[in-house]
Amino acid sequence: MASAGLKPGVPVTLRELEPSSEMFKQGASLRVTGILQSYDVNSATAVIQDGSVSLKVDSQLLMDISFRTNSAYQFIGELLIRPENDAILQAHIGRIVDGLDLNLYQQALLIRRQHEAKLWSSRRA
Repeated sequence: MASAGLKPGVPVTLRELEPSSEMFKQGASLRVTGILQSYDVNSATAVIQDGSVSLKVDSQLLMDISFRTNSAYQFIGELLIRPENDAILQAHIGRIVDGLDLNLYQQALLIRRQHEAKLWSSRRA
């Protein structure tokens, strides 16, 4: 049974996590995917990147995950926004997703959103 305190992570691309985005809010439960650029063992902080956009990920709560630079990772957690719009995802779940075609994944995400929007509009009618 799922914990009542954890919300499902809404899939977003790193490009959507800019301060003007509706997804960029304190405590938002998100699922992000990117290529690991660096990992600091002392602070348990990973940096993932998608194109020119990067995001810090706090991995202190993760168990049994090894970090390899240039591998693809997916994390689910809450977005914490610090001063000057510096964001970090506090991850509860993390997994390596090497082999995932990130471009195809992003296309599928757009199609999913279009389908969900169509369902919502048909329910309101």
